[in-house]
Amino acid sequence: MIILEDLAAILAGLPSTVALTALSFLIGLVLGVPLCAMRFSKLNLVRFTSMALILTFRAIPPIVWLFFIFFGVGFGYVQLDPFTSAAIGLGLITAANMAEIYRGALAAIHVGQWEASLALNLPLRHELIDVIGPQVVRIAFPSATTYAIGLLKDTAVASAIGVQDISFQAYHLSQQTFRGLDVYAAAGLVYIIVSLPIAWLARRADQRLKAHVAP
Repeated sequence: MIILEDLAAILAGLPSTVALTALSFLIGLVLGVPLCAMRFSKLNLVRFTSMALILTFRAIPPIVWLFFIFFGVGFGYVQLDPFTSAAIGLGLITAANMAEIYRGALAAIHVGQWEASLALNLPLRHELIDVIGPQVVRIAFPSATTYAIGLLKDTAVASAIGVQDISFQAYHLSQQTFRGLDVYAAAGLVYIIVSLPIAWLARRADQRLKAHVAP
């Protein structure tokens, strides 16, 4: 069948898509923490800087960031390959979104949790790791996993700078066969096939978190 042949060709881009999604999401998870912490700073300059960075990363379309990093920074100052450029760009955007997810999770924690930690005179490290941290993870997890699935689809823009992902393979296959509808239908099917297990695992993990972490 033609669609099976298309799937086989398009699947050549699956490793790049999965790797780019995972790396970008990991960058966002890590960098989102200091960005979120800056939002709660007592210093106006630090707080406003964080807000400006988050707004900038979220407001500019991903394709613009990728072009800027790859054709601007990558060509003019530091040699960056397409995959690295895409990971940096999508990672920064993810960091901004994760910072807001973290902030929302922190805001959702009842003030009594903080007061109880203070009453017990817990060190800040234990307060964050043992009391607040698990609740932040539980609250933020559904939004974070939803964003991760969206990021999987958003990585398609990386094909514009030469990352050989699913969309890259689909585009070139459509140019060779002149069967754009069939090819992109197959590409869409691949995205669905990859997204469904992630969504199922995320749902199971969320159920376990809700069962083991008290609200």
